[in-house]
Amino acid sequence: MAYPSDEVVITAVRAIAVRAPIETHVRTSFGIMRDRPAVFVEVEDSSGNRGLGEVWCNFPSVGAEHRARLVLETAGPLLQQLSPLPIGEVFARLMDKLHVLAIQSGEWGPLRQVCAGLDIACHDLAARRAGLPLYAYLDGQASGSVGAYASGIGPEAPAAVATRELAQGHECFKLKVGFGTETDTRSLDAIRGAIGERRLMIDANQGWALDQAIAHGKRFADYRLGWLEEPLRADRPLDEWLALHEAMPIAIAAGENMNAVAEFDAAIASGLFRFMQPDAAKWGGLSGCLAVARAARAAGLVYCPHYLGGGIGLLASAHLLAAAGGEGLLEIDSNPNPWRDKLIAGLMPLSGGKVTLSERPGIGLAGDLDDIVARAA
Repeated sequence: MAYPSDEVVITAVRAIAVRAPIETHVRTSFGIMRDRPAVFVEVEDSSGNRGLGEVWCNFPSVGAEHRARLVLETAGPLLQQLSPLPIGEVFARLMDKLHVLAIQSGEWGPLRQVCAGLDIACHDLAARRAGLPLYAYLDGQASGSVGAYASGIGPEAPAAVATRELAQGHECFKLKVGFGTETDTRSLDAIRGAIGERRLMIDANQGWALDQAIAHGKRFADYRLGWLEEPLRADRPLDEWLALHEAMPIAIAAGENMNAVAEFDAAIASGLFRFMQPDAAKWGGLSGCLAVARAARAAGLVYCPHYLGGGIGLLASAHLLAAAGGEGLLEIDSNPNPWRDKLIAGLMPLSGGKVTLSERPGIGLAGDLDDIVARAA
């Protein structure tokens, strides 16, 4: 059988939470990352094939260990009980069975995230089993090259970071804003001076109320911005997003904090967003996000996967974008992260603003979970 009906029988699930110290903390408008956490998962099928996945765990600061235990004690055993499963239904079937638990516990986010990570791992396993790079397993006509941009650029030293990333092959850049008008303006002046007329986007991380978002959007339009990401809280009512859209001179990007098929469908149909950004390690895994990406493209929107974590999730996001096609860009965090940098080495070289994916099976990483952690430690 071919994807998405290709089946998997999972007989073992592993998970580990890891952390790496960092010298410069990663700041957003809503919180600070003082280390780089990761939750990596591994699944094994009845024939001994293995696959790797990653679970979003950046916040809260104690979240990684909790999510690893949810994999080991809740979602992982359920995945084994539900096998055999069509690869394209892993996330949906897991969340259907966990729906009541999510209501009872209020743990919608963590449960969606661990199911997303397991979905990624099952896709990696299936592509490895087929002997295909993941993007080709998902779409046999896909190209192994995708555009990319340097993300996570904060207010500390935006010009220096952008200059470094430019030298490493980036041609597009995204700046974090939401730190006050004076700081944001200073950051925009600095980064625009460093990159010239290259493409620049900004991310407010849900940091503004409607009137602030409109005012800042108009104020910052002179910086020739490609998009403004999450200017409002993701759960604000549709009439606020409509008012923002009507007043905003910059295209709006969102999606990393949408959490249901119906929510994505409504966002795509609304015409309010130019760029859709689901995060495969946060919601949907590869099965859910590929469906969103294809629906977005069919509506004339641009799919750009959100991602800010370790190397397994980044590789999966890159292959997902390649399979989805279109003009979207891969988000590559500019902040140091050994759980990313050491794992992607040689598997997605960057040049001229584009990433070329490895032809190795799956996401390209060989070895089991222990090998992966040892390589990145």
